[in-house]
Amino acid sequence: MSSEPGHGHDHRGSDSAGGPGHGDDRQARWDERYAAHDHVWSAEPNAEVERIVGDWPPGRALDLGAGEGRHAVWLAGKGWRVTAVDFSAVGLAKGEKEAVSRGLSVDWVVADARSWQPASVSAYDLVLVSYLHLPENVLARTPGWLAPGGALVVVGHGLRNLTEGVGGPSDPTLLHSVEGLRDAAQGLDIERCEEFLRPTPEGDAIDVVLVARRPRG
Repeated sequence: MSSEPGHGHDHRGSDSAGGPGHGDDRQARWDERYAAHDHVWSAEPNAEVERIVGDWPPGRALDLGAGEGRHAVWLAGKGWRVTAVDFSAVGLAKGEKEAVSRGLSVDWVVADARSWQPASVSAYDLVLVSYLHLPENVLARTPGWLAPGGALVVVGHGLRNLTEGVGGPSDPTLLHSVEGLRDAAQGLDIERCEEFLRPTPEGDAIDVVLVARRPRG
């Protein structure tokens, strides 16, 4: 397994710079962190994301809280038309450089994941939220962005990880629960919503995954 959030990271535990904080100060800290490392996170997609999405037919995808763009680049390489949103221009620039080196096109958008809105509703066949830990009301906005048949995929640290797992944010209000993800997916058909264990060198992290799809009818 490549280096995943869960060891060697800060307590925000996010895979992106789109987390809560004090605006420009937090953005500047993440810009600095991304500038100081080749990859703060793995260059490869998260293993659970790859298992879920890897065989899906490509369409339009949103990577919300894209960080350094690893999932955006991976999805583009599989034929998806990708919009990647994050408030770190430095992180997204690294993703853009990687995409260009592979001859791939991604729409890179520097914006705060807490307030960004797509230009049109029902726009995406996939909304991916990977290790972006924000209040659940941010996730609750995403079902309206899905096209009929489109899927919301969320992977992140579980609430139980705070007391029984390793790594991840220390603020319980930023951790996912199965119940909270189900609430955020209201109106969608839930295909999977559960905890799973992710091995790390420090022990098992307790993560949560949601796969929920907008009805076609």
